[in-house]
Formats: sequence, C-alpha cells, structure tokens
Amino acid sequence: MPLVRIDALHATPERLGALGRAVHEALQETVDIPPDDHFQILTSHDGTTGRLRYDDFLGIHRDEGIAYISITLRAGRTPAQKKALYRRIAELAGEYAGTEPGNVFVALTENEPIDWSFGHGEAQYAN
Repeated sequence: MPLVRIDALHATPERLGALGRAVHEALQETVDIPPDDHFQILTSHDGTTGRLRYDDFLGIHRDEGIAYISITLRAGRTPAQKKALYRRIAELAGEYAGTEPGNVFVALTENEPIDWSFGHGEAQYAN
C-alpha cells in the first residue's frame, strides 16, 4: 500500500515511468511511504481504443498531456499532508515527465487495514 494507478493519453513507456517515479517519490517525501512499498499500474491510452475525457473544470486548462493519478491508501493522513502530496506530485511530474501542473489530476481513496491483502489470501494488516 498504497496502490497507484496512472492513466495518461499517448504516453510513452518513458513518460509513464517518469510519472510513476514522481508519484512514488512524492509519497515517500510527504506521507512517509517506505521505498519498497511500490505498487503501481501504469496505462497509456491511445485515444482510439482507450480514451481519457477531460475539460477545463474549475478554470484549470487541461489538454492531451492529462495524467489521471488514483491513489488508494490507508486512512490517517492530515489535510496538510494531502495538500503537500498533491503539490509535490505536480512538481515532480513536471520535472520528470514534462507534465504541465494543470494536467495532473489526483484522486485519493482511503481505506482501513482490513481492506488489504498483499498475497497468500491473507489480510496482513488485520488485527
């Protein structure tokens, strides 16, 4: 945990890798994720068989450089930590992948320890 899913339009393997690196480093820096806690699903959509929809919601311009980043993690982070995470992801996505800050869309989903199984059909974090 966390589980990260990144969906980007027309992304090369290098760009997907750079976005994954940006998110992982931001998680380490802002919410104390260990370096080996690295579970990511990285998907490029070709615009034909796989599409991403976006608009200029809230006055934020988005274009084909959009990257949707979904992060599922255990509950317990403060609003300040979450804001720092969003900011750092946008900074590093720009630095590593050339993604404009307005194209970095992040959604967090929090859950409880019982909601995770890391293998062997066991709930490793369950009490």
